[in-house]
Amino acid sequence: MKVEFAQMTGQDNGTRHNLKRALNAIAACADDTALIVFPETHLMGFPSSETVAQVSEPLDGPTVQAVRQAVRARNVSVVIGMAESDDGRFYNTTLLITPEGIALRYRKTHLWASDRGVFTPGDRYATCLWNGVRVGLLICYDIEFPESARALAQLGAELIIVTNGNMDPYGPTHRTAIMARAQENQAFALMVNRVGEGDGGLVFAGGSALVDPFGTLLQEAGREECQFSAQLDINLLQAARRDYRYLDDQRLRLPGEVIEHANGVRELMIPKHA
Repeated sequence: MKVEFAQMTGQDNGTRHNLKRALNAIAACADDTALIVFPETHLMGFPSSETVAQVSEPLDGPTVQAVRQAVRARNVSVVIGMAESDDGRFYNTTLLITPEGIALRYRKTHLWASDRGVFTPGDRYATCLWNGVRVGLLICYDIEFPESARALAQLGAELIIVTNGNMDPYGPTHRTAIMARAQENQAFALMVNRVGEGDGGLVFAGGSALVDPFGTLLQEAGREECQFSAQLDINLLQAARRDYRYLDDQRLRLPGEVIEHANGVRELMIPKHA
């Protein structure tokens, strides 16, 4: 299975610019690419508390609809981040979009300092079946908490996709975290980060990476903008889980209600007291 990493610069509050770049990347993908992954909130960049109401959009807004049209035209799937507006609240959201529509929505559950006062945290983890693989989504700071990836593993995740907006000096933190999350859950982990400068003098660290279910770093980008591909050997899942299964042997499981939807989406609701 071929996936492409779109490690890109972005403009904060620059939806038109960011959307154009995403559409160009989708149009330029290889014919045999199954999935393209973009950074955290790529479509809108990072809004502030003053701008979030103006730049965020609902899922049926024009920006997501433009991505959906491009996905159908290229017959490819896309994982991309956005600032979502829903019933007066704003979320740091990542979508898995297939030619059939939005297959999965995840709202960031662990808000970084600059997210607080801008976004509302999500209240659930979710996975879905995509091309025969059960996929879960996380966003940036989430991967510094082992419980986030473990929640997806409890829902059957075989591929954990992380949209990232990690900046200096924290690049090494996420490099370590993405390998640990893959190894301890015996799943592929795929992370795509932003590069370049953002508002407030932030410098994004790049380092987009693919890690196999043994925790081995298979591919890693530098700090420059790039669009590159990698192959996922799904047989490695069975090899990593052949002799033992951490999920079977663990003594404690995360609490929360598991909801099975008719379309194959599984959700783990975060308990109210958490």
